[in-house]
Amino acid sequence: MAQAFSMIPLPPERSTTKPRTSGQTMMMDWGMPVREQEDLLSLIGPYVDIAKFVVGTARLYEEDYLRQKIGIYEEYQVEPFLGGQFLEFVFGTQGISGVKPYCEEAKRLGIGAIEVSDNVVPLSSQDRREITGIAVDCGLHVHGEVGSKHDETTAETLIEQANEFFDAGADVVLVEAAELVEDGEPNKPLISDLAAGLDVKKVFFELPGAWIKGTTTTEVIYLKKFLIDEFGPDVNIANVLPGNVFETEALRSHLSFAGPQQMNRAAE
Repeated sequence: MAQAFSMIPLPPERSTTKPRTSGQTMMMDWGMPVREQEDLLSLIGPYVDIAKFVVGTARLYEEDYLRQKIGIYEEYQVEPFLGGQFLEFVFGTQGISGVKPYCEEAKRLGIGAIEVSDNVVPLSSQDRREITGIAVDCGLHVHGEVGSKHDETTAETLIEQANEFFDAGADVVLVEAAELVEDGEPNKPLISDLAAGLDVKKVFFELPGAWIKGTTTTEVIYLKKFLIDEFGPDVNIANVLPGNVFETEALRSHLSFAGPQQMNRAAE
């Protein structure tokens, strides 16, 4: 299908063919109805790569409805996955014995990936490795989250946690949004240290949101802008709200206030 304004070139370094291995956008699904989902993906489908059924919302769907949502995502080459706080609930209430049935049910329903996090229920290094191994053995991809919503974590510890996930078989890691913002500004030293210690193509930088006290829209936009300026349009960005995916792609393509690369260089 022909694009509007196709005579205007977009940045050649931006990946435009799916499935992408970098420059991925992760969208949050807080319980989007299927008609809204289909309508939205008809517009933003080319620009979103993975979608998170946030927290434990997957438990609230009727099975047929959840399967319908999964099918719609697959139609648009979007990988749906289960948010980490659902697994935290399972682990916190059932222990390690609940992890395999949880993973098997995800696989049965057609979900190919889960997040492993410890926002609410603490995980030891051994827990991370064991849970990740169980999920991988069940045929699932694992997105391991590192960092805390409540306490500052050093770059060294975040890198150590990330490598624990990778060593156990995780595909990517997500860096907790609360770690990436300090006093309303991007935490540039921490982000720089993470980039030096990890393969950025396997890292998703999470955006903050209303679930983190005091977060403003300005903070979210400026973190996105910083990440794209720092790493280019093919940086992996997570926790994008459905209504902001289109704007995020405009930012990646320098069609927004990140500006074209030439303007950025001229301003330096």
